[in-house]
Parts: sequence; structure tokens; C-alpha cells
Amino acid sequence: MSGGVPARSHRMRRLLRGPRPEAVPALVGRACALVGLLDIAAGVFPRFRHSRMHTLAEVLPGAFGPFAAALSLSAGVLLLLLAHGLKRRKRRAWRAAVALLPVGIVAQFTYRHSPVGMLISLVLLALLLIHRDEFSALPDPRSRWRALANFVLMSAGSLALGLVIVSAHPKTLVGNPSMADRITHVLYGLFGFEGPVDYQGNTSWTVAFSLGALGLLTAITTIYLAFRPEHPAARLTEEDESRLRALLEKHGARDSLGHFALRRDKAVVFSPSGKAAVTYRVVSGVMLASGDPIGDVEAWPGAIERFMDEAKAHSWTPAVMGCSETGGEVWTRETGLDALELGDEAVVDVADFSLAGRAMRNVRQMVKRIERAGYETRVRRVRDLGELELERIRQAAEDWRGTDTERGFSMALGRIGDPADGDCLIATAHKADDHPGPYGDLKAILHFVPWGTDGVSLDLMRRDRSADPGMNELLIVAALQAAPKLGITRVSLNFAMFRSALARGEKIGAGPVLRAWRGLLVFLSRWFQIESLYKFNAKFQPRWEPRFVVYRASGDLPRIGFAAMQAEGFVNLALPLPRFLRRRTHTARACAHAVTEREARAA
Repeated sequence: MSGGVPARSHRMRRLLRGPRPEAVPALVGRACALVGLLDIAAGVFPRFRHSRMHTLAEVLPGAFGPFAAALSLSAGVLLLLLAHGLKRRKRRAWRAAVALLPVGIVAQFTYRHSPVGMLISLVLLALLLIHRDEFSALPDPRSRWRALANFVLMSAGSLALGLVIVSAHPKTLVGNPSMADRITHVLYGLFGFEGPVDYQGNTSWTVAFSLGALGLLTAITTIYLAFRPEHPAARLTEEDESRLRALLEKHGARDSLGHFALRRDKAVVFSPSGKAAVTYRVVSGVMLASGDPIGDVEAWPGAIERFMDEAKAHSWTPAVMGCSETGGEVWTRETGLDALELGDEAVVDVADFSLAGRAMRNVRQMVKRIERAGYETRVRRVRDLGELELERIRQAAEDWRGTDTERGFSMALGRIGDPADGDCLIATAHKADDHPGPYGDLKAILHFVPWGTDGVSLDLMRRDRSADPGMNELLIVAALQAAPKLGITRVSLNFAMFRSALARGEKIGAGPVLRAWRGLLVFLSRWFQIESLYKFNAKFQPRWEPRFVVYRASGDLPRIGFAAMQAEGFVNLALPLPRFLRRRTHTARACAHAVTEREARAA
């Protein structure tokens, strides 16, 4: 196994176990997708129904006599919608397919009297019933956003497919309608009205029924998603958070990412003994954990087993981002998963840090230049700050974020100044100004979370855009210099993805493959800050700790990568609130919090 995690006997065990249990659902899902595509083709293209595929298409579920176009199109779209759920063993998709196939059987008998078509529908139905135990996965977390997403995607798909339907009958088309007329005809047809395009014979009815069916499917699926009960994503309860904090007090020094398990948008599973836990978030069907399990290493297998059971119950794809080498070894040994080196974490030992020497020349000069410009720094625990200053820091961090969504998952806490996070560290930069902004002399913020009792991990870096360059370097140096007085011996900085590839690729003697890989990473750095984070971390002469991604199969890696990008905030599929509304919401929460504090003091 690459990345330093040794090969395990799980590969042999995987071969001895034979085919995966997901084989039947995957086969049924692919069959439904194929049937759906053929049904759509049979409903859209007249030539397809009279081609050599005619015999096969006519006996597929959804092709029913004289109304084959509209009904075949509707059945094809529905089967395509169900195919992914069947592949993931979803119980609701199984129920829908079992309910749909008898309709196809009745239609085959009523309209076509086709024993072959009835037989195929019966075979598919029998397969679903025989293997019903395979389709037991519980629903995914969901919200009202799914209805809006369905409406947008179905509308776009219906418009595109509608244009194909309108243009698929050139021999019966009257005149030469323009593209604008065709689009208008599709839009009218989706709402059940006749458009400007005309056909000879019965083709007008075929097109009208097909467009009407697409519009009806869009409306029905959107209404269903809008009014079905929500299954919100799990969150940490107060009890879960309390148990995690107790585990971190005993074992938090082992992993620098441990405190990030306290993000409140994560869920948690505990080992049977309660001595270990795994926190995770579900993103696009991927059950994404980060860092190592929390707690006693001896109890990790129990928590990992619970994690895998939960993934199996919901048919989620299990994955772990940023675990250590020890964590990767335990995950691969206990689950049969694989591990791949993802990057390196920069860790600075306070005792070894110094601004002296040629290697630190650039950092030293930058820090001195900024200090001469009149900046000063303060490094304090959160519990030592007053509420008014904390609120000013919170709002500054929000306004200086620079992106519409909060970024970070594996190395981000997602909050500042919570009363329960009194051990967190805040480094701030200040400069007196003749024209102070809304946050006074505050110019930059660094927030660190505890790493056991003698370490901290960098959480976020924010600065005023009008401040001089080098604020982050200034505050990291200030934190490292103040660390001995605060009892801190080690500081974890940013995570550098693919650091070893970047470092080796720029050395003399690097091969063409390694240089090409480095060139691709440099190109991607224009959007994802891969190279810039590595170079920034390298300024402080850290030691590099490898981090791994744990995954089930190579085919899952693109999906896991996309889910990780969503979790980290680089990809946002939801429609965010406008920034001014988010500020109002944030201000309202702050005011409510302040009122609660005053009432508590008065009481």
C-alpha cells in the first residue's frame, strides 16, 4: 500500500469472501437504468420503434401500445430516477420499483396482449422480491433544498429532452420553425398547451402527450420532495459533546485533529464500551470521517465497527479524511479498506523554533517590517477575553472571510469564542489608525484549538484586507513566541495536500512522471491553494506528519473527493442566503446572546 501503510491480509480475506453483497443491487440498478434509456429512446425517436431494436423495445416495461410514446417516456424517466437508489440498496426505491412494475404488467396485457412483455416485467419483479433483503438501506439526510434542486434539474432535463422530441419528427413537420419557436413549443407543451409548431397526422398528439408527461413528472416529483417529511442531518447533542470532551481530556494529546471532532454539524458513533468514538458528516451519500477516532486506541475497533454498521445501514460510502499513519493502519486492519497518502501536516516544535538563521531570513525580515509599521500582537486564551471583545472578533472573522460559505471540515471548528471552548487560543494583530474601521484597531485574527494540554492546532486565519501583507506570518510567530508562557510545546499549522509530490517534483533528478504530476498540482493551485499552503507552511521549518485518506475501492475516490470538497466548502451545491441577510441573522443571534448574558447577570 502506498503512503507508508503496510499491506494487510484483508486483500486475501476480500478474495476469499467472494463477490460483494452490493452486486445484486448494482446489477438491478444498471438494468433499470438501461431499461429507462431504452424506454426513453422508444418514446422519443420514431425510427427507433421501427428499427431492429423494435422487438426488444416493445417488450420492455413502459412501451404500451398506441400511447407508447408518452408512457414509455414517463416510465423511462422514472426508472432512471430509481436506478441510483436501487444501486444504493434504498428501501424506498425498491418499494417504488415494485409498485411500478405491476402497472407495466397490466399495461402489457391491456394494450398489447404481449406475453413476452409481461414475462420480462414479471422476471424483474421476481428478482426484486427474491432479493428484497438486499434493499434495506435507510433514507439519507434530506431537506427542502432537494425539492428546489429537483425542480431545476428536471426542468432543464425536460427542456433539453423536449427539444429532442419536437425535432425528432422532421418528415411530418410543417414548415421550418426556428429554434425560438421550438423552445416556445416545448415550454407550452410542458404546461399542457399547444405551441406554435405543427405536424401532419397524429404526430402533434404524440408530441403533446410526451411534453405533457414530462411536465407532469417534473411537477409531481417536485411536489413530493417538497411535502415529504424532512430527515435533517444529524448533529452533536449536548450529551454527545459532553462525552467527546471527556474522551479528549484523557486522550486528546494523541491526535492534533481531535478537537475538531467537536464541530456541531457532525454526528458521532461510540464504541460499545463508550471509550472511543468516530465523528462524521454525510455528504452526497459519503459517510465522511476526519482524523483518527477519539479515545482509547484499544477501543477504536469497536467505534470503527459501529461506523461501518451505520454506513451499511444507510448504504453510505465510508471514507476517512486526514487520519494519521496509526489511524490508517487500524482502519485498514479492522475494515478491509485501503489507505492512500493524501498530504502532510506541518507541526512546529516550540522548543526548536527560532527566527535566527538563514532559513528564517524571509520570515524574520517580514515580521520586523510589520512591527516597525506600528502593529502589535496579543496572544490569549478565549476564557481571558471579555464578551464584547469576543463578539467584535466573531463579527470581524465573519466579514473578513472572503467567501460566501465557511470553509473547512477536517481542520476547522466552525465557531469562535464559545464558552465551552475556553482553552482555545486567539492571536490578534492591532494597529492604531486615524480612521478606525468598525472593529477598531483589530487587523488580523488567528484561532487555535487545543491539542491535548500542551499543544494547539491552527483553526482559521482572517485579516482585514486593508492591513499590510504578512499578518499571518506575524501572528504565527507571535503565537510560537508566546507558547512557552502558556504551557504549549507544539503547534500544528495548515495541512498541505500532496506535499511530498510537490517537494520531490522540484528537486534535481525528478523523473518526467513526477514533474508532470507536480505541474498538474501547480496548475490546480490556482483554485485550491495546494502549492501556496505548502510554501507557507514550509517557511516555519516544521516537521511533516503524513495524513491519509481511507476508502473502500478506487472507483469511490472521485466521489469521495467531490464530497470532501463539498464538506471543506470548495463546492457549494445549495443556494446560500445573500450576504446581507446572513449578516442580519448573525447580528440578531449576537444581540439575542447579549440579552441572554445580561439577563443571566441580572438574575
